[in-house]
Amino acid sequence: MRFQTPLIPAVLLRRYKRFLADARLACGHEITAHVANPGSMLGLKDEGLKIWLEPNDDPKRKLKYAWRLVEHQSGAFTGVDTGVPNRMLRAALEAGEVPGLVGYDHVRPEVRYGENSRVDFLLTGADRPDAYVEVKSVTLSRRDGIAEFPDSVTARGAKHLAELAAMVRAGHRAVMLYLVQRTDCHEVTLAADLDPAYAAAFAAATAEGVEVLAFDCRISPEAITLGQPLPFRAP
Repeated sequence: MRFQTPLIPAVLLRRYKRFLADARLACGHEITAHVANPGSMLGLKDEGLKIWLEPNDDPKRKLKYAWRLVEHQSGAFTGVDTGVPNRMLRAALEAGEVPGLVGYDHVRPEVRYGENSRVDFLLTGADRPDAYVEVKSVTLSRRDGIAEFPDSVTARGAKHLAELAAMVRAGHRAVMLYLVQRTDCHEVTLAADLDPAYAAAFAAATAEGVEVLAFDCRISPEAITLGQPLPFRAP
């Protein structure tokens, strides 16, 4: 997925009210950018971080910049836009490019299921059970090379795991897919200390047959694309 307009570097000043961030451009001008991430962004919102912004000239948008990436001192990148995984994965699923999820005839996004929920993707095909796929963006890393989910308490995430388990009991296939939007991690696990309830829901769901897939991303200021499968380590 290529960015619509070239990204520009900036220095983060602060992130606040969940969807806003102030930053300083290279010219010294201070601006406010939209943050497409309602999570805690643990480790990604410290003052002074180098970030990358996507400018726009859409008169319908109140803010003329959107925060897309963090560039770490190591040179690694983290994608902070939680909308990226679904947009990128939809194209990859339709092209049959996601290992473990190939061979389906139809890819339907945002299909109602469970208790007033929508599954990220419903995959259907002849002579195979439907596959319900939930996608989570993973951006937290507190140990070198290890990505963790979630970065804060997520009752909604635990609810999704229970609903995936219900799909397995109904005879369908259910998949929890973790997409690591970092270029410095080689495996994925759960941040059980941050949300023990989510870790318990994960254990219960996988015991009932919910599958787990994890992938990394190739990230640059030009584009974010699906990378390689990553090992998932239970906590």
